[in-house]
Amino acid sequence: MSAVLPAAPAGAGPWRIALPVALALFAALLLLYGPTFASMVQVWSRSDTFAHGFLVAPISGWLVWRLRARLARIVPRPSPWVLLPMAAAALLWLLADRAGVHAAAQLAATTLLVLAVPALLGVTFARAITFPLAFLLFMVPIGEFTQPRMMEWTADVTVAFIRAIGIPVYREGLQFVIPSGTWSVVEACSGVRYLIASFMVGTLFAYLNYSSPRKRLVFGLVSLLVPIVANWLRAIMIVLLGHYSGNRLAVGVDHLIYGWVFFGVVIMLMFWIGAKWSDPEDAAVAGPAGPAAPVATAGAPVSAAPAAAWKGWVAATAATLAVAALPPWAARQLDGHDAAALVLQLPAATATAEDKRFPVPSFVRPAAEARTVLATGAGPLFVHVAYYRHQGYENKLANSQNQLVRSDDHAWAYVSQGEGRITAGSRQVPVRTAQLRGGTLMATSSAERVHVRQTFWVGGELTSNRTHALLLGLRNRLLGRGDDAASVIFMLRGGDAAATAAALDAEVARHAGAMLAALDAARGAGAAR
Repeated sequence: MSAVLPAAPAGAGPWRIALPVALALFAALLLLYGPTFASMVQVWSRSDTFAHGFLVAPISGWLVWRLRARLARIVPRPSPWVLLPMAAAALLWLLADRAGVHAAAQLAATTLLVLAVPALLGVTFARAITFPLAFLLFMVPIGEFTQPRMMEWTADVTVAFIRAIGIPVYREGLQFVIPSGTWSVVEACSGVRYLIASFMVGTLFAYLNYSSPRKRLVFGLVSLLVPIVANWLRAIMIVLLGHYSGNRLAVGVDHLIYGWVFFGVVIMLMFWIGAKWSDPEDAAVAGPAGPAAPVATAGAPVSAAPAAAWKGWVAATAATLAVAALPPWAARQLDGHDAAALVLQLPAATATAEDKRFPVPSFVRPAAEARTVLATGAGPLFVHVAYYRHQGYENKLANSQNQLVRSDDHAWAYVSQGEGRITAGSRQVPVRTAQLRGGTLMATSSAERVHVRQTFWVGGELTSNRTHALLLGLRNRLLGRGDDAASVIFMLRGGDAAATAAALDAEVARHAGAMLAALDAARGAGAAR
């Protein structure tokens, strides 16, 4: 008489090997890219916009746990071809690391973690947990690059609505004045925080409540559009509350509180409406999927995995680690450099100290920074240079924190921005143009006006585009040409916009050669060392 043994869970044998090997691989990836993942945690800790990052991995783990009955029936098998997209992600990390682009490096490192799942456990397994894996990408603190554009949209819509209802408005840049007072659109008014929070929670809601891919896609798009429109309505509501209450309501911290309350009501309404089209819980959560391993039958012992299987898993893990480990190793080889002090000498100032009434640009940790004021026929010409060498995440030219004027600056504000080109001898100088206003918007007649021309110098080449400057610097660094780069800014005061702009262009054409020669000299001295 034979004994009847209980059936072993399908795939139990392969999982005894695959699970510990997979955990060891993930731990190794976390160690290899430790600084990148640590930088993500630092952003979560200091930024309210990305504080949700702490919840993403636990939520993803819970989503996988819900599928455990289905996943236990899948036989894990390595998929070697996934090493190709892993190699692409690793290369992206290397390029982003060399360029000092935090978000791209963090995205690449997180993508490597995600791709390690199909590489080691198979595409069938990864397909079964597609959404939990993709959800991990919400850990990456990305999206703040949209702030300038969303601030402009918020200002455009708010001013247009206020004018439409008959309230007179005067606007310059992101500031506008109405009869009851002055308003300014700053970073907190951009709506990026609402957008990111809504999209993350909205995609999770769609995954849990819909089984139709079309419904999930539609609700995901809705969760992107609703916070943008809601932020416009929030801004309009706050301005009108302040206006009709004599600035007793919706000013100071109140307008932030009202904004979050309004946003919360809108999101709850979005979920309430979306729940009306919810599907029954997906039966696939507990159902079988994928090729199943042999199930033990009565009287038959559960077969143990052959010893050769361990060799296969080890080989797959070694190949995956080799692909992932190469970029951090290459980055360390490229990191060696001479830390000699940088000497940057601009032409000596020829104007008096009383003429130095210009906004001082804000640049983060340049290797050298210098400014001078030159006497010209059109008035004092202010020149500012921020020079970068051995650039990294916290000290780089192409940094969104490097600004002429910050949005929270109470002394100066943008009036207009643009681009142009100035001929300086035989050289074309691409420039970013701007007009700044000093003082308050209410006192437009007495406010100082400053016109600005800015160009980026990257290893001897000029550009007016920050992204182009980043790419030029990355190319130079990979080719062993160094990463020297600088911002050169010229400023001139004047009330007549057209006349001052023309005079500034003429002065830039006259003095650009000397400033660029100073940069070339600084670069040459560094190369000589």
